[in-house]
Amino acid sequence: MKDCIEPKKFGEININDSFFDSLKEDYLDFEDWFERKKANNEEAFVLYNDNKKIDGFLYYKYDGTVVEDVDPLLVGKKILKIATFKVNPHKTRLGERFIKIVLDYAVQNGYDICYLTVFPKQKRLIREFETYGFNKKGTKTSGKKTEEVYVKNLDVDYKDIYKNYPLINIHSTRKYILAIYPKYHTIMFPDSKLNTEKDVFAKDIPYTNSIHKNYICSMDVNTLSKGDIIVLYRTATRIPAEYSSVATSVCVVEEIKHQNEYENFEDFYIDASKYSLFDREDLHYWYRRGNCKIIKMLYNIALPKRITRHDLIEKIGLNRDEYWGFFEITDDKFEAILEKSKVNMNYII
Repeated sequence: MKDCIEPKKFGEININDSFFDSLKEDYLDFEDWFERKKANNEEAFVLYNDNKKIDGFLYYKYDGTVVEDVDPLLVGKKILKIATFKVNPHKTRLGERFIKIVLDYAVQNGYDICYLTVFPKQKRLIREFETYGFNKKGTKTSGKKTEEVYVKNLDVDYKDIYKNYPLINIHSTRKYILAIYPKYHTIMFPDSKLNTEKDVFAKDIPYTNSIHKNYICSMDVNTLSKGDIIVLYRTATRIPAEYSSVATSVCVVEEIKHQNEYENFEDFYIDASKYSLFDREDLHYWYRRGNCKIIKMLYNIALPKRITRHDLIEKIGLNRDEYWGFFEITDDKFEAILEKSKVNMNYII
């Protein structure tokens, strides 16, 4: 699957794109900095819009074990700096997609500190990073300009599913298998693509970009509560399901909402459609059927190795006769799934 956000060499990126105008105004040495990165053959993550103009840009780098140009200085075992980050806001939750990219990189590569510097005027950007555990820790002054330093510690349990993101606390939480149809799976969970989905494109749309996902169903999922862990099970694309149904992702429950909690369909639709690919007609169908629930969850981990139904049953020990739409699994079975799928244990608190 081709991502809407792609790594590009600085030499492939047009510095004269109007996207960079504000960065040139805020950082007088931006063009010199850009040329140095180009000379070093470095890469950044870039999103182009349909007019081939830049809508998003992310560059991060290893910043050693001590950062001395901030006050107070930062000390860690391995520090990642989000050196340049900007998106053109256009209501597709693009910022969340970039945040997931950089946090996944930090976790998978063993960083214990991730930080960025921002000007106080960038209030929207600050709020977004604060949601996922970045806290103001100091300042950085260059000439007459002062930026604020926001830091996320990746070896700390914040006791909060959002601030911990993408890390998951597996203690004292219940674990479940939840089935999802193929036509919904990859467009909602773009990092969990299958090798057979090379022609599926991740688009710049809210339910693809967002860290938050809304799953709509009528199954009995009332046992779910905040902090519970879900293993997504992508159902078969062909028969038999033994080798085409696979576990692909780990999510953390935010909350469960029943349609009866809403005044009417309009209220239900407004909430359900925020992080879901279901359109108005789909949601109206489910609403009319009754007993409709919204599972709100965070998209934390794409399993590096997908586990087939066969292996979930024969090697992990899940019950073949279970209803595979939704069921609870034991801690031991969940940990076996993590091990067999080769999840980087840096994700686990």
